[in-house]
Amino acid sequence: MPIKIPNQLPARSVLDSENIFVMTETRAMTQDIRPLKLVILNLMPTKIVTETQLLRQLSNTPLQIEVDFLGLVSHISKNTDRSHLETFYCTLDEIRSKKFDGMIITGAPVGDLPFEEVDYWAELIRIMQWSRTNVHSTLHICWGALAGLYYHYGIPKEEISGGKISGVYKHTLLKPNSPWFRGFDSEFYVPHSRYFRASEKVLFECPELEVLARSDDAGIFAVKSADNHRFFITGHPEYDADTLKLEYERDLEKGLSPAVPENYFPSDDPAKEPIVNWKASSQLLYSNWLNYYVYQTTPYNLYQVEDYSI
Repeated sequence: MPIKIPNQLPARSVLDSENIFVMTETRAMTQDIRPLKLVILNLMPTKIVTETQLLRQLSNTPLQIEVDFLGLVSHISKNTDRSHLETFYCTLDEIRSKKFDGMIITGAPVGDLPFEEVDYWAELIRIMQWSRTNVHSTLHICWGALAGLYYHYGIPKEEISGGKISGVYKHTLLKPNSPWFRGFDSEFYVPHSRYFRASEKVLFECPELEVLARSDDAGIFAVKSADNHRFFITGHPEYDADTLKLEYERDLEKGLSPAVPENYFPSDDPAKEPIVNWKASSQLLYSNWLNYYVYQTTPYNLYQVEDYSI
């Protein structure tokens, strides 16, 4: 089944070329079913790239999904054309009265700042507060996960000793029977790119949260709330094959002397093509979230979405 997107969204041509079934708004209007309604708060600077990455993950299920993109009014994006944002993105005020089956909050390149010093922190708090009453299930990614854990549960972030984590790391399941990881192998790989992590000690002691997967090298990866309405992943399973390479080359151009991403280039040689070993598990992660924690539990009448503020 397809994912429904606006007719002219740039991601459509990329997904079409990959034989991913997308449905334009025009065609979807002729179908008499209720698609899942998702809203994506895209905080990444390369918004079109992130749109495509996430839509690719969300498209490979039997479910029809309708996606809205949410933007910020308190922060001006320097890397995305203004016309693109005005065409495809809405604001919180425009959707405040709406209900959604699911929401995704992406990462953001502000990990070196205290949360309260991020220029849009106050607006992000309003959005996360709104999600408690208007969204059935919310998935937080990377910095979005750290921000969500801090806001909802008071989990502090800690600077990673030795500097930025960048690379593809092996993970193991702590609760292999969790529906979120159904079909996973006992070991799987995920790209990471960040300077901070959530406090493992506080996470394991929080009765409202369940830690489901971690890495000896990258730390805790997957956490969910005990009530199954909030999900947190600290890595980037949606990353393309060349995303870490492009980040590495970007930092080189800035004169930052970045370390070569670990477990990524053959023989750690940036001149070689990266090894891709995370796509299958990544697809399963998003599909399981959509199936078990959105589709199978959301009310048919979205206006019956409960208040998940507790």
